[in-house]
Amino acid sequence: MESKIEVLSTVKIQYGPDLYKIVDTLNRTLKDKDLMFGLALDMEDQNKAIFTIYRT
Repeated sequence: MESKIEVLSTVKIQYGPDLYKIVDTLNRTLKDKDLMFGLALDMEDQNKAIFTIYRT
């Protein structure tokens, strides 16, 4: 069985040390809605983060 992950939205935001807490809470709360959230540090600007919403 193949799992397909679809990117719904991506936004670049100012990085903050507690951002991961928001992403973790969203993932725990909305996983039953087939949504997943990701956070990555922008490689070009370490002061920015890339927040992505996926449908699983």
